[in-house]
Amino acid sequence: MAQVIFIGAGPGAADLLTLRGARRLAAADVVLFDALTDPALREMAPRAEWIDVGKRGYAHATAQERINELLREHGLRQDIATVVRLKGGDASLFGRLEEELLTLAEAGIACEVVPGVTAALAAAAATQRPLTRRGSGRSVSFATAMTRTGDVHACRSADTEVFYMAGQKLAHLAELLQQAGWPDDTPVLAVSCAGSTDARHSEHRLAGLCEASAVHAGRPTVVIVGAGATAVQACSEHRDTTGDMR
Repeated sequence: MAQVIFIGAGPGAADLLTLRGARRLAAADVVLFDALTDPALREMAPRAEWIDVGKRGYAHATAQERINELLREHGLRQDIATVVRLKGGDASLFGRLEEELLTLAEAGIACEVVPGVTAALAAAAATQRPLTRRGSGRSVSFATAMTRTGDVHACRSADTEVFYMAGQKLAHLAELLQQAGWPDDTPVLAVSCAGSTDARHSEHRLAGLCEASAVHAGRPTVVIVGAGATAVQACSEHRDTTGDMR
């Protein structure tokens, strides 16, 4: 019987994979990989059998039931030692990890979870916007903007709200955020393909979030609302008269 290792591959570029993830991936005999994982990761496990189980948002190319079946099938094999379930971002954040863990537990298959960099963190890093701010941003919430049925979800439960799967209905999201109590002039940051070489970002006020649709059309997009979307402003007392940082 094999061990199944869930590895968060990060949101884009292969070098965002953790060292632990790279070591576990190198030992893989079989890799079940998601759609948004970097193809360059194959170089880390060239002897493994790679099986595409990709899906994008709620548009399933591979049904979850089929993924569960493959995990069970390969996890029960006696001729291999390691199966890797390679997931985009972090496996525990909107990655359907619970269902796959339950499948393995019911089959008595041992497993391990290796954390990864989620898109929100990559978006914040690329734009140099800390998601938490001393005094003004003490809480962060992660939510999916769109449900399986196509309904749009919005809330105001933290100083910074991050919405995944937000790119398709930005105008509607903006309306619901306003209804949830966010002012029209709230800073909003949209980042698509976060963590990849072709990442894009756009800055808006909430009332103008619909303008982001043209920038990020057809691309996996996260939307950051509130304190964490605000650009960092350098304090004037930390600069000399030439503008150099001290």
